[in-house]
Amino acid sequence: MRAAIARKRAFRVLFRAGRRGVMLFACALLAAVISFSIMAPPTTLYMFSEARRLGGVDRQWVALEEVSPVMIRSIMAAEDADFCRHWGFDIPAIRAALRDGARRGASTISQQMVKNLFLWQGRSWTRKALEGVITPLVEAVWSKRRIMEVYLNVIEFDEGVFGIAAAARHYFQLSPSDLNALQAARLAMVLPAPKHRDAARPTEAQRRRTAAIMEGAATLAADGRAICATS
Repeated sequence: MRAAIARKRAFRVLFRAGRRGVMLFACALLAAVISFSIMAPPTTLYMFSEARRLGGVDRQWVALEEVSPVMIRSIMAAEDADFCRHWGFDIPAIRAALRDGARRGASTISQQMVKNLFLWQGRSWTRKALEGVITPLVEAVWSKRRIMEVYLNVIEFDEGVFGIAAAARHYFQLSPSDLNALQAARLAMVLPAPKHRDAARPTEAQRRRTAAIMEGAATLAADGRAICATS
């Protein structure tokens, strides 16, 4: 009898501690989402680990207004053409990915931004579950322009090269505002495998991918689907 009572008490203590832990995590997450809606994130988990491994990383924050619109459209063409139309998840793309299996990806720019800023690299159900919780929260609090701005500043374009400002300088010795359509498409082409692709020296297959991105970016400019991030 006493043992049963002790177990119940222990369970209640653990339940209360777990509930407090969840509430603290939720409050901390909400505070981070609100803070980063206006503040430039100082770093990410992946940047921090790469900086330790490499002895430093190349990164410079840049406002979205200082990025060439064709660069924004190229990123959308390469990664998420319906970025302006969804609420964080591209349901048709998810259905297609489930149908086609590992041959097709379905992560939106919003999901990738959340993963890079708030979470960690690699595949796990825990990370995907957190991504699924945080993404709609970010979409509810942030504008599409802010999501694109942070995304362009935290993604990796080469080993130790993070953000569009560092990438434009690293590959083309230019500021992001001066990138032309070809340069923008080549930078977008290196995603999502920047350690294995070179925007300055693309292979034949990567040149074809670049041409497809240029065509997609031109289509986005013509049909207005990129307006939420470029106006």
